[in-house]
Amino acid sequence: MREYLFRRLSLLLFMLLTLTAFTFSLNYLFPGDVLTNLSGQVNSSYAQSQALADKYLLEENIIVQYGAFLGRIVEGDWGYSLSSGQPVFEHILLLFPATIELCVYALVVAIVFGIPSGVIAAVFHKRWPDKVINSLTLMGFSIPIFWLALLLIMVFCLGLGLFPMSGRIGLLYEIEPYSHFILVDIISQGFPYGGLAFIDALKHLALPTIVLAMYPTTVLIRFTRDSMLNVLEQNYIKTARAKGLNRRQLILHHALRNALLPVIKQIGLQFSTLLTLAMITEVIFSWPGVGRWLIESIYQRDYPAIQGGLLAVSVFVIFANMFAEFSHTVLNPISRNQAHGKI
Repeated sequence: MREYLFRRLSLLLFMLLTLTAFTFSLNYLFPGDVLTNLSGQVNSSYAQSQALADKYLLEENIIVQYGAFLGRIVEGDWGYSLSSGQPVFEHILLLFPATIELCVYALVVAIVFGIPSGVIAAVFHKRWPDKVINSLTLMGFSIPIFWLALLLIMVFCLGLGLFPMSGRIGLLYEIEPYSHFILVDIISQGFPYGGLAFIDALKHLALPTIVLAMYPTTVLIRFTRDSMLNVLEQNYIKTARAKGLNRRQLILHHALRNALLPVIKQIGLQFSTLLTLAMITEVIFSWPGVGRWLIESIYQRDYPAIQGGLLAVSVFVIFANMFAEFSHTVLNPISRNQAHGKI
């Protein structure tokens, strides 16, 4: 296990160094002045430019500059946004919780609906529940996320008026952003406004969560179904059935636990996928997250913000994937044996 952890950490370090090297190279690949791309400072005087050049070691070779860049990343000095003039790192700290909140709720919805549906489809293999679930899964997998978002807005917002179209909470409610997770902040403040703020936040969260959860839900349904069918064909299941165990005991006590092991890894991988899908969802629903901010920065050619946003999102995706693989290794005995070198 120690050798496995060493290999994983070495791979993680290599991926992070590759990512930071690519991010650093963007300063030279983007149009404009390198010093402006690094610092985000525009219209600087000659003295200010010289001070910035000394700070960013522009007179040194590229290796020294990259080392200084890594040091600034660790310190939280990610430059300044060209559009707002505020530190990029502060933007990320302010906006990333909204994206994480949306992704977490979408993943919870995907797990709650995806795994039971996949199990039902496998249990009733080639019967009408399996056919219905497979048909709905194929439809959900084929619908583009932006088209689904616009369709839900047209029906439930413009047509029926049941849900708001944009934002995280109505303008009538003032919630102090302690954690920047809107539901957590409302709960921690004792459900102000008689609980109306919490209900309003749930309404704002409903449609973006449904849209974002569509893709991982369909993936988990198909993955759980295939895993469950594979487990049900194993010899120990046939032996348990021959001993007289009923269908409920076979599913809950024998098949389900083993079928969920590969699904756990898939759940972690889907969380990283949600981060990329959240960018489209945030733009359509005007959700104030890092994905919307990053796309707006691309339109505005805000190069320091683009670098910081890409770095933050990519680092989170890397850690999410590594955590998913590590969790699968810890929970799966076969993977643990392989990690120990026992095949």
